[in-house]
Amino acid sequence: MSGLESYINHTVSIITADGRNFIGTLKGFDQTINIIIDECHERVFSTTAGTEQIVLGLHIIRGDNIAVIGLIDEAIDARLDLPNIRGEPLGPVVH
Repeated sequence: MSGLESYINHTVSIITADGRNFIGTLKGFDQTINIIIDECHERVFSTTAGTEQIVLGLHIIRGDNIAVIGLIDEAIDARLDLPNIRGEPLGPVVH
């Protein structure tokens, strides 16, 4: 059994190898960790404009592009003031 099975139908954060951050409800995955997330949005960080959320809806992310998957604490996440959170965007993973 994969550790990801316990994340099904929970809110997850996925950081990709190119530095993007996706938040959504994990709906499924396959043996190569291709991920299906629903109610997906991408958080785009900026040092000048705060954090923007781009709504994507149902989204598929290729497993070979995933760097990190983690559970989101929805109570803490709901309290975040994203428009006022500033930060450097993540860079790509360098091999």
